[in-house]
Amino acid sequence: MRAAALYSAAGSLLLAALTAAPADGAAGAPGTAETRGTAVAAQRARETGIEFAGCDGKDAPRSLECGTVRVPLDYARPDGEQIELTVSRARATHEDPRDSRRKVPRQGALVYNPGGPGASGMYFPMARTLPVWQRIAAAYDLVGYAPRGVGRSAPLSCVEPRLFLHAPTESPTHPTERYKRQRVDRAKAYARGCAARSGSGLRFYNSLNNARDLDVLRAALGEDRLTYLGASYGTYFGALYATLFPSHVRRMVLDSAVDPSPQKVWYRANLDQSAAFEDRWTDFREWIARHDDVYRLGDTAAKVRRSFATARGRLARRAAGGTVGPGQLQNAFLQAGYSDDLWPSRAAALSAYLRGDAGALVELAAPDAGRAAEAENAAAVYTAVECNDAAWPTDWMVWDRDNTRLARSAPFETWDNVWTNLPCAYWPVPPQRPLDVRTGPGELPPVLILAAERDAATPYSGALEMNRRLAGSALVTERDAGTHGIGGGPNGCVNRHLDGYLLEGRVPARHAACAPRPEPRPGPAVSPTAERPERDAVKGEAG
Repeated sequence: MRAAALYSAAGSLLLAALTAAPADGAAGAPGTAETRGTAVAAQRARETGIEFAGCDGKDAPRSLECGTVRVPLDYARPDGEQIELTVSRARATHEDPRDSRRKVPRQGALVYNPGGPGASGMYFPMARTLPVWQRIAAAYDLVGYAPRGVGRSAPLSCVEPRLFLHAPTESPTHPTERYKRQRVDRAKAYARGCAARSGSGLRFYNSLNNARDLDVLRAALGEDRLTYLGASYGTYFGALYATLFPSHVRRMVLDSAVDPSPQKVWYRANLDQSAAFEDRWTDFREWIARHDDVYRLGDTAAKVRRSFATARGRLARRAAGGTVGPGQLQNAFLQAGYSDDLWPSRAAALSAYLRGDAGALVELAAPDAGRAAEAENAAAVYTAVECNDAAWPTDWMVWDRDNTRLARSAPFETWDNVWTNLPCAYWPVPPQRPLDVRTGPGELPPVLILAAERDAATPYSGALEMNRRLAGSALVTERDAGTHGIGGGPNGCVNRHLDGYLLEGRVPARHAACAPRPEPRPGPAVSPTAERPERDAVKGEAG
């Protein structure tokens, strides 16, 4: 999947039976070394706990506490090398936002992961300040953390950060053979850099270990059973957790679910994603066309596409602000596939640029050098996890064949997605075999799955597959909508299901539906400064 993790609802508003074992003994049935190692690490974490104190940073609120939890780098060797994961917490407020006289009993800790791979959930506890989260924050300690490899949690790196966000860059819809060869060479160099900069422990950064880390965190928090909210990629290792540790689950929300089918992880999932982004690009262009009186980019989707192509051509000849070329334009508009809220600002910036004012486009699309290290780290974790998780084609001809075919009908995102993931073709670490996510009736408490019907980052078919594989789960669908990450957003129907489940254990029908949120109004909606954290998490020049 593309590394666009922060477009979960909370992130955008804020900033055990196994049926298939991975290769090389990386995980296996209960009783294997990793299973025993997880139990050992969890027991130690329960005994030690987490020593929470004030968080670093002048902007950290007093209500936010931070600490660390130690986990084995390799669960097969729980007494071997340890790494520390950073954790944040805001304690339950006990305050009913509907009745100030009522004290709400605490229900435990709600642990959040925003996805990625490569995103940090450290800011999640600040969601307590948002009205839509206050009922949940009254009953739960809100807990975020940086997964292994992310931020200060034994960080990974694959290239010198100052070189990562270089700009301007190209973004050809139909690349030449020469350009393809250049990108293959860059992918090989990037994979070598990951091995050189991240060392021999690189192979232990994978989704199964993320799930095991989650169980150690549960124990360190003093929770007998886990209450978990995972978005995007966070749904995948949440589902792995549910398969590995079904008796450890109290409640679990999977928002914008990844398709957990072993055959989809991760090469075919990215093909599906590229196809879905074409549909969302069409949705966006149709919306712009309906507001041609505002943007003057064309009164049909085809005309809007031509306006976008005109801008790409101009930027190829002369970068805006010296740093915004076709690649940066593409990235800025790719973000609009994650959230309708970004449509007005992108359309306004494109319109202004074509009329001679590049200021808004530069603000939106120029790389932020001050965040290069963070963006590079996120991309390194994304690459390591996805490359380690499963086998990828190692023959460039397979990638070229599949994506040349796909780009005929889905040119918007296909090749850029290839360049992001191509290091996996030359990865220096042997891949694992994906776990077959599946639970039988009664093995797992009911899981709540949330999905938007036109989500491009995690296509809706993945939510249906997740619903089929987790017995007793319920799926809430936001119809005719495509924003990625819908829990805690503006849809009251979705939030009623979320609150009812987390606060009362109420589970809707197996398939429940909500009407879509209103379309955005034309005009600038989100300031470029406020968008920067999400933007740089989406895509760097990793490949």
